[in-house]
Amino acid sequence: MSDALRIGVLGCAAIAGRKVLPAMARVEDVAITALASRDAAKAAEFAGRFGGAPVTGYANLLDRPDVDAVYVAVPTGLHHRWALRALEAGKHVLVEKPLTATLDEAAELVAEAKRAGLWLMDDFMFRHHSQHTAVRRLVESGRIGEVRSFASAFGIPPLDPSDVRYQAELGGGALLDVGVYPVQAALMFLGEELSVAGSVLRVDHDLGVDLEGAALLHTPGGVPAHLSFGFRSSYRSMYEIWGSEGRIVLERAFTPPPTLNPTLRVVRQDHAEEITLPPDDQFAQLVRAFARAVRDGAVFDPYADRLLRHAALVDDIRSRARRGPAGPTI
Repeated sequence: MSDALRIGVLGCAAIAGRKVLPAMARVEDVAITALASRDAAKAAEFAGRFGGAPVTGYANLLDRPDVDAVYVAVPTGLHHRWALRALEAGKHVLVEKPLTATLDEAAELVAEAKRAGLWLMDDFMFRHHSQHTAVRRLVESGRIGEVRSFASAFGIPPLDPSDVRYQAELGGGALLDVGVYPVQAALMFLGEELSVAGSVLRVDHDLGVDLEGAALLHTPGGVPAHLSFGFRSSYRSMYEIWGSEGRIVLERAFTPPPTLNPTLRVVRQDHAEEITLPPDDQFAQLVRAFARAVRDGAVFDPYADRLLRHAALVDDIRSRARRGPAGPTI
């Protein structure tokens, strides 16, 4: 399309190749125009798969006039540097989750986006899946009464020893990779005035990164959110909302494939019901939402506040954590 949002890609990460770039190819009003890697062969490989011009070096992509927006798919520890440079180059920015490794870095990006009048968005794709709208409607309709607590878990088996998520200098660790999802889910359902009551991180001191952890958050009224995450468990991706008259359980909460019919389980005192929902393509919906915000000139301030609130909670979980040894994993 001649009026498509022209996107340049910084970094040929696995998540980009598996999920985000195929989704961009499925969205009609965006076009991948350039893909940059520090490795020329990698850039050429991705360009061959997804279209666009291969570019060697991230800075060279930011100089291109045929790029309106940038998708930052480098390791977490590099998000701030390259998202800031993209904003300074006048590009709208979509950043892999989490936005940055720290609140201070997030605040600097938000300030630059506001100064430049550009859209800045994090890649929490699960927020764009319609299954969460279905959950919200059930809660708001009173199906489980008043919400008494929230619980969420995201855990995966141990990674390959060479994975960047085991590298402290690149922003590794379970909190910044999988822990941020339950935090984001708690914000979705309990509101943005959450506070951290306490947290635990189990750390591999040789690697210098946390491998698993848990946090207890709460609303001003005392409704708790129990969050668990880690790199040392069987796969789990869920949340549960427990109310005065029942509870709602959603499995595959964060990573449902676009072909999956999600199932909600509603449990009451004397009745359990499973509700099958239509499939949804959360990665494509994320790309559409980003393109729509850029095209329509959406008001950034409310979204910016959410970016900063999430970053503040993650900082708080890390700073308040009681730390213990994780023991051998890899």
